[in-house]
Amino acid sequence: MKVLLVNCSPVRDGATAEIIKIVHSYLSEEHDIRSICIDDYDINFCKGCRSCHKTAKCFQEDDVLKVIEQYEWADIIISVSPSYWADIPGQFKAFIDRCTPWCNTHEPHATISGGKRGYSIALRTGPNMKECNRIIESIEHFYGHLEIVPSGSLGLCSIEYKEALKDRKDEIREFCSKI
Repeated sequence: MKVLLVNCSPVRDGATAEIIKIVHSYLSEEHDIRSICIDDYDINFCKGCRSCHKTAKCFQEDDVLKVIEQYEWADIIISVSPSYWADIPGQFKAFIDRCTPWCNTHEPHATISGGKRGYSIALRTGPNMKECNRIIESIEHFYGHLEIVPSGSLGLCSIEYKEALKDRKDEIREFCSKI
């Protein structure tokens, strides 16, 4: 299967990127893997004009279609997101907002091919799982509107720096074994 790992953080070498590397190492023997960092793409903010509700496409010229091409390629999407004020980072939220042309709540809407499964990994620096659950809910809500089936999640608390992941690899490995 083809797996897309999405680093939802603007930090390319922090804890989120380290989780991407760990997941990649566990899944690469059985799957074809691609990794992207959302911050590597130029994504404009949604203007809220709703013209895409009539045309199923956005008038803006940026890299959203490049990211959607990666989603189209994949059978499985794994979004890995840190907590930025108890939710997903703004860069990933901007991408989600720009996916309104693919949102299944209006007609016409663009589509990606069906049968895709989505997984979520959330991490935060504090000890309370509530924030991780909120991040997972945001990602799964997005998946639902693109008709990607939410299929599993993992919340990792008390992760501020990538060094903290050294003792959490068993949790990540177990998560990967269910994909």
